[in-house]
Amino acid sequence: MFPHLHGQIFRITALFSMIFALVGFSYNVWRLEVTEQNATVRSAAFEVLKEMADLELIVYAAHYDKDTVVGNPRKGWVKVGIIQDLALLMPADVQQAATNIKRVWQNNWTDMREDNNAAMEIVTSLDAARAQIRLVVVSLQ
Repeated sequence: MFPHLHGQIFRITALFSMIFALVGFSYNVWRLEVTEQNATVRSAAFEVLKEMADLELIVYAAHYDKDTVVGNPRKGWVKVGIIQDLALLMPADVQQAATNIKRVWQNNWTDMREDNNAAMEIVTSLDAARAQIRLVVVSLQ
């Protein structure tokens, strides 16, 4: 009866199918990218938290136990470096907190064994970074 109408409906249907397929595929790609980014940030966050706990242990061993093996500042420098490297995988606030840890460590590591304020300043910088990391992990989609 209207053969040209049948062909036109077919073309319109094909066009809409193609549009929906492209939109669906685009969303899928975007979602996978977000999921991968979140997984990277989450993994980095947990690793940074572990390294910060190790650094805190070094500070406590040096300050309270006067243990020159566990509280060795060279081990602390390694931990500070790892924290800085892993923070690059995280948002700017955590990167800034990691930079602050390095600055505070740099200014206080020589005195942490004897000076309570020096030891507590390092621990306070670690606590501040932990708070930033918690905010990041909670905010992941």
